[in-house]
Amino acid sequence: MLNVLTIAVDFDGTIVENRYPEIGKPILFALETLQQLQKEGHLLILWTYRSGSQLQEAVKFCNKNGVFFYSVNKSYPEENFDESISRKIQADFFIDDRNIGGLMGWGEIYQHLSRISGNKSKSIKYKNKKSRKGLLSFFKSKI
Repeated sequence: MLNVLTIAVDFDGTIVENRYPEIGKPILFALETLQQLQKEGHLLILWTYRSGSQLQEAVKFCNKNGVFFYSVNKSYPEENFDESISRKIQADFFIDDRNIGGLMGWGEIYQHLSRISGNKSKSIKYKNKKSRKGLLSFFKSKI
């Protein structure tokens, strides 16, 4: 049984190269991984420093590339920002290039989240180093 995860994702340096305030090029497999996670029913939250028109540009960029967010800069769509409470949102995981150790590859991120959510069908199983198949093959089939 698949556990639905709420995943907060940063934009600059995580989904796209950091060219803030412009929008950088997509990071390899970021959009494809996020598309797959949303197909599996996980809730994606865009959690970014951007605001105003720069935030709207980032959301539009993601939508144009097939990634749609459950919420943007809040825990759930109906949430009203209240300065008397913490701005930290409620999510099971945060994907951000500012993590200690930096941003792991999107293939690794997908493998990790698949194991946690119980999605065994997409988990990578290695028989030996010469016959590795998994997320990379999934993306190659989409190209």
